[in-house]
Amino acid sequence: MTEPHSPIAHAAWIDLLRLLEEDAASDLRGTPTLVKRNGRGYWYDSFRLGNTVRKTYLGEDSPELRARLERHRALAEERDARRRQRARLIRILRAEGFLGLDAGSGSLLAALARAGVFRLGGTIVGTHAFRLYEGVLGVRYAFDQMAQTGDIDIASFERLSLALEDSASPPLAEVFRDLAFAPVPGLARGRTWRWQQSRSRLLVEFLTPSFDEAEDIRPLPALGVLAQSLHHLNYLISEPIRAAAIYRSGVLVQVPRPERFAIHKLIVSERRRADLRAHKDRAQAAFLIEVLARDRPDELAEAWEDARARGPKWRARLEAALARMPETRALLETL
Repeated sequence: MTEPHSPIAHAAWIDLLRLLEEDAASDLRGTPTLVKRNGRGYWYDSFRLGNTVRKTYLGEDSPELRARLERHRALAEERDARRRQRARLIRILRAEGFLGLDAGSGSLLAALARAGVFRLGGTIVGTHAFRLYEGVLGVRYAFDQMAQTGDIDIASFERLSLALEDSASPPLAEVFRDLAFAPVPGLARGRTWRWQQSRSRLLVEFLTPSFDEAEDIRPLPALGVLAQSLHHLNYLISEPIRAAAIYRSGVLVQVPRPERFAIHKLIVSERRRADLRAHKDRAQAAFLIEVLARDRPDELAEAWEDARARGPKWRARLEAALARMPETRALLETL
């Protein structure tokens, strides 16, 4: 049975996320500019650098982002006060038993955030995303194998990366060098999508959805890296959300919607059935589906129907996974 965090702890996490989002909106060098593409709007910070006009991508248009941009001058003046508030909230969250990041993972995610990885569409997937749902859902995690990992997986759409008129700064190769990460050699010489830290063995891997039959290596130009393309990943990282990572005074990152993560884990568990990770996939899916069926049944039902509507192969994998998970199947059948 899952146990919720106290109302104080969940409110502190929500406040931390709000302050981090306000920090992001206050950090402007020029004028917010809305660019329309294919019926969707994207905000940029447009500023002059010498004789050149530069653009920094801020995010997809939404009422919340517009409201923060309208207040960016006032938000900039309140930056020091927000930093002190964030530090106070982190102390509350640690006292309430929230899972924090270790020094290696925290310093890497903070450096990636400063370089703009999450602003440019990078989305944390895998177990690090699962850990961050503790705050999103306000549910207490037991510190067991289900929430432990030595890997950080970051996914992004290749098409979005190509369309953005912006790139990570400093370049990620420089970020990795400064943190003692080296590229992990792949089968194709010079085409790596994984980096590993020498002192901790922490591994970071870049992924992107595959819309073709092949799962090959693709570029993510905005991030300046290559990525392994995978089927089903487009479902996972569609419409991601912001989350607050518990490290120092907080790190603003991006994760998939928890209901999509849970259903995607069912599919992934069947893709690697012979792998020891399949048990962990099913455990994470079962945990989240229990929480979502209780607290967010409409969102879970929508994600479940979306996945089933994607064709017979999707339905077959979902059915195969649930054949091993009768309690989870029963919850989904009640939606």
